[in-house]
Amino acid sequence: MVRTESNSSLVLESLRREIAAVDSDVAVSDAGSIETLLKRWYYAGPQFTVIILTTFGAIGLLLVLMGIFSVMAYTVSLQTHEISVRMALGAVQNDVLRMVFKKGLALIATGTIAGLAAGLALTRLMSSQIWGVSPTDPWTFFVVAALILPVGLAACLFPARKATQVDPLVSLHYE
Repeated sequence: MVRTESNSSLVLESLRREIAAVDSDVAVSDAGSIETLLKRWYYAGPQFTVIILTTFGAIGLLLVLMGIFSVMAYTVSLQTHEISVRMALGAVQNDVLRMVFKKGLALIATGTIAGLAAGLALTRLMSSQIWGVSPTDPWTFFVVAALILPVGLAACLFPARKATQVDPLVSLHYE
C-alpha cells in the first residue's frame, strides 16, 4: 500500500516501474485507490443507506396511513347509532356528514400535531444518519401532514356515507 496526496493514477505507473526494477517477478494485480477498493468490495456507500431508509420510511408512512384510516373508520362506525337517531329525527345527510367531518378533523389535527411534535423530538436521534437534508426539514413534515389530512377525511367519509344510507328504523331496531 502506498499513500499519496497527488492523483493516485499518476503515481501508479511510476510505482509499477520501481517494483519491476527491484523484482521483475512481482506483479501489481489489483491497483487503485483505497476508496475504489472499498466501494467495490466492502462498503455499499451512502446510496444503499438512502435506499434502505427510504424503503423503511415509505413502509412506515403506509402503515401510518392505514392505521389512520382504520382508527377513523372505527370511530365513525361507533357513531352509527347516533347517526341513525339523528337521521330518524330528520337530520339531513349533509348535516350528519359535516358533524362527522368536524369530529374527525379534530382527531386528525390532534394526532397530526402530536405526531409532528414527536417527529421533531426524535430527529435528534437520526441527525447523524441524514445527509444533505436538515433533520427538521420543513418540506418532509409538510408532505407527511398533507398526506395524513386527506386520508383521514376519506376515512371519515366512507363509513359516514354508509351510515347515513342505512334505514334509521333498522339501525335503531338492531340496537
